[in-house]
Amino acid sequence: MRGARAEHSYLSQYEELRRRNPWRPALTQAQIDEVKPVTHPVVRVHPETGRRALFVSEHFTTRIVGLPEDESRAVLDELFAHSVRPEHLYVHRWQPHDLVFWDNRSLMHLATGCPPNQRRKLYRTTIEGDAPY
Repeated sequence: MRGARAEHSYLSQYEELRRRNPWRPALTQAQIDEVKPVTHPVVRVHPETGRRALFVSEHFTTRIVGLPEDESRAVLDELFAHSVRPEHLYVHRWQPHDLVFWDNRSLMHLATGCPPNQRRKLYRTTIEGDAPY
């Protein structure tokens, strides 16, 4: 798998996520047209530390480029299961006024735990980085 690349699509599960979250807006056709699938390495190297990290997501990664669909799905399912093993998880217990930073180049994240009748409020800042390699 060294050097393997995966396709990522923002739209692959967007409607399913929207179905589960009434706050997620419908996308216009113009927005949909802007979001093309991209490929990234399955394992990326952090440019500062040299550490390797999985660069796949259950919500966005659709296939391993160059593998037949059944093999691609099997590999992705194994990687997804590995990524959520308890020893790899950090669950933040939110307190008022918390501020959390993370480096997308070395971890995956998922928002959870917001009661369905409440809207999550956050301010997101993204620092432009380098292309994964």
